[in-house]
Amino acid sequence: MKYHLAIDIGASSGRHIIGYVENGEIKLEEVYRFDNTQIISNGHECWDLDSLSKHIIAGLKAAADKGMVPETVGIDTWGVDYVLVDENGNRVGDAVAYRDKRTDGMPEYVESLIPFKDLYAITGIQKAFYNTIYQLAALKKEDPGQLEKADRILFIPDYLNYVLTGRMVNEYTDASTSSLVNARTKTWDKTLIERLGLPEKIFHPLTMPGSEVGGFTPEVREAVGYDAKVVLPACHDTGSAYLAVPARDDKAIYLSSGTWSIIGVENPQPITGKESLNANFSNEGGAWYRFRFLKNIMGLWMIQSIRRELNGVKYVEGKNNDETREALKSIKDYDSSRKYSFADLEMAARAADDVGVVLDVNKHRFLNPSSMIAEVTDEAAKLGRAPASVGELIQLVYRSLAENYASEARNLSDITGKTYTSLNIVGGGSQDRYLNALTAEATGLEVFAGPTEGTAIGNLIVQMIFSGEFTDLNEARKAIRK
Repeated sequence: MKYHLAIDIGASSGRHIIGYVENGEIKLEEVYRFDNTQIISNGHECWDLDSLSKHIIAGLKAAADKGMVPETVGIDTWGVDYVLVDENGNRVGDAVAYRDKRTDGMPEYVESLIPFKDLYAITGIQKAFYNTIYQLAALKKEDPGQLEKADRILFIPDYLNYVLTGRMVNEYTDASTSSLVNARTKTWDKTLIERLGLPEKIFHPLTMPGSEVGGFTPEVREAVGYDAKVVLPACHDTGSAYLAVPARDDKAIYLSSGTWSIIGVENPQPITGKESLNANFSNEGGAWYRFRFLKNIMGLWMIQSIRRELNGVKYVEGKNNDETREALKSIKDYDSSRKYSFADLEMAARAADDVGVVLDVNKHRFLNPSSMIAEVTDEAAKLGRAPASVGELIQLVYRSLAENYASEARNLSDITGKTYTSLNIVGGGSQDRYLNALTAEATGLEVFAGPTEGTAIGNLIVQMIFSGEFTDLNEARKAIRK
């Protein structure tokens, strides 16, 4: 039996999932799960790379403890975030998180150097203030010395691969989210880098999914008790999730549902015209150069944040909960002694009355507020009525998410000129039957839910194709449908 290990790390948690093929079917077993929390460092919200590295090692050991030693390992994470390293492989500065406020004003600054229509025509990437291009512009203003000391940029999965193998490789799909990769040449765009005044030396060649990075370092081998080949999946989690969609035909819209919602379709070529620019759709690079024509929109982050606040949990250590406590005074049935589960929140939402307003869930105020409950209730009040119960609060968010999905599905049809008949939801959010039902109602499309572990499955099938269990993506997708 050949075992493969997908290390799938999201913005709030990570998991190690073993995969193998038995009688033509893909089998999965979760062997390790951990929280991914942020820290405050040097005045910024940052990823704790040391903690992530320790969890990766612990998960590798857990696989061996279960007698499922993997032959290959692949890591996927979110996009845009990075760390700089010097010529000795040491980190230069922190891995600042995309929700940090350092990029405030940076889109306008970059636009003064490169008009967005020109940037979009080259990269095909939607405007989002957290994109790597804006993060690097912010760093250049705040601490240019870091860029001078750096030898290369490593995105989060690149760095974690380096921890395991001692080899530095820049994977294509994750780099494509940066708004610095040319959509047509599929390489770093040197003209953009020069116009931004960034050091060209930090941008090393890009490597495609399906490539081998190398084996474990001696230190890792000693820690986990075995060696394995580290293989590049689509390291951007959405790239992996899209590979796992068992679409029944070419009239399917894909929705990767998790902390973020990513809605889109697959195209053989990028679409960078005026309509897609105005609708703010991205052309992210995928495995085997399949373009994911999509839009990153708000997802279950709002529900996750509200649940944390209801349960008195801080998302980022160092933030206080004063705004939450004040906002909760308007939620009449809130019980501070209770620990709310996601199932509790869904049941409360189903039983609640419709507040009668719809939020624009993609507003900046919902991205990283001190209190999500305060922002939601304040925005709803401005629109007509604030939620007065936990159920109304959650239902308001659910309905707003579903209406946003419907709006973007219509945009996809208008831009591509195609009529879509189904919506395929993958990822953790595919388990949320209430949100799925509201989405079917709002879009008017047939909704197919699953696989839940879509990102991990997409990660695994690249490893399986690398190892010869499947000949190509079509064969792997048939196994996923089975």
